[in-house]
Amino acid sequence: MNINILVVEDDTRIQDMVCKFLRKEGWLVDACANGNDALCLFYDKTYQLIILDIMLPGTNGQELLKELRQIRDTPVLMMTALSDDENQLLAFNNQADDYVTKPFSMQILVKRAEALLRRSGALKKEIQAGKLVLFPEAYTAEYDGEKINLTPKEYEILELFGRSARKIINHETLLTRIWGYDFDGNEGIIHASMKKLRDKLPCGLIRTIKGIGYCLEAGNDD
Repeated sequence: MNINILVVEDDTRIQDMVCKFLRKEGWLVDACANGNDALCLFYDKTYQLIILDIMLPGTNGQELLKELRQIRDTPVLMMTALSDDENQLLAFNNQADDYVTKPFSMQILVKRAEALLRRSGALKKEIQAGKLVLFPEAYTAEYDGEKINLTPKEYEILELFGRSARKIINHETLLTRIWGYDFDGNEGIIHASMKKLRDKLPCGLIRTIKGIGYCLEAGNDD
């Protein structure tokens, strides 16, 4: 089943970045900047997840959430700069499923989206790429039935490759997706982390694309 996500965010920069990272997961994403457009899309299409800002022009996110809940129970992740208890409690009273405050890590946002999709049954609990099997809930991985001992960061890197088997993942994507869009370091951390990860994997499973990034060779049809 295709995963369809609606992002409702009036800040163009944040909207573009959130959509970009969600699409890298292979999910289909629509976006709009106000409540009226969101309602039109919601009536027109079926979504497995809605990511909703609170401070929107016109109908704000809290009011929109109440309207959405009168229609169906699609998981809703609130995304806002309002971190006070009052707004968070109001969102949960309006039946929000989760709440993230800006600024946030794109990795955390994607993980929370995954958790909501798994909870609703829209997302499979296992990721398979050939003989490689990943278990997102447990942060563990196996290759050909043998467990791979990974650190949390190594697992996150391997999951990124597992979701994009045979697609090239460039250095910029690795930095922003794994270490966050506000990370101050450089590509050296990628090379060090990749060396440690590859030492734990079968030889040749992750191929270096010189000057660009890396590619997981295992495919779903292996």
